Amino acid sequence: MPRYGIAIDTTKCIGCHACRVACQNQNDLPVHEEFNRIVERERGVFPSFSKEFVPLQCNHCKDAPCERVCPTGATYTSDEGVVLVNTKTCVGCKYCIEACPYKMRTMDHGKGIVVKCRMCIELVREGGTPACVSTCPTQVRIFGDLDDPTSEISRFIAEHRAQPLRADLNTGPRIYYKRS
Repeated sequence: MPRYGIAIDTTKCIGCHACRVACQNQNDLPVHEEFNRIVERERGVFPSFSKEFVPLQCNHCKDAPCERVCPTGATYTSDEGVVLVNTKTCVGCKYCIEACPYKMRTMDHGKGIVVKCRMCIELVREGGTPACVSTCPTQVRIFGDLDDPTSEISRFIAEHRAQPLRADLNTGPRIYYKRS
């Protein structure tokens, strides 16, 4: 069974938000709701100034704090390593929202449940790729099997020494970043 992850090359991101829009369309989210977002960071001092765009999403942690605090077991990790929410057993208590160190969960107020990035697992299981990956015009994201050392994602992580954003939290994130 593969263990999926995403590598993100922030040096290629142009801040177009195509990933966010594709995710919203794929998940039928309203405009104000998002499972991924782009944070703009300024670097340097004039005249040597640049912007870095950092795409953020659920990190699908191996040791997910959101899963540990869920009182009903609605938050769980699939065999593929994707952190999911069982919408039938979620009671909307929001404990997972508070526990997420990446702040990447949101409340679906209409349904009274917490929702989040599912890494488009339905598409992936049918042989596709997550919408945020396939839509990016500059190929910022690489999706694949982290357990396969010959996969494109594993080679990218090794070659660029890509790291999770907050490895210090010891949650085992499955989203890796190449930063400038």
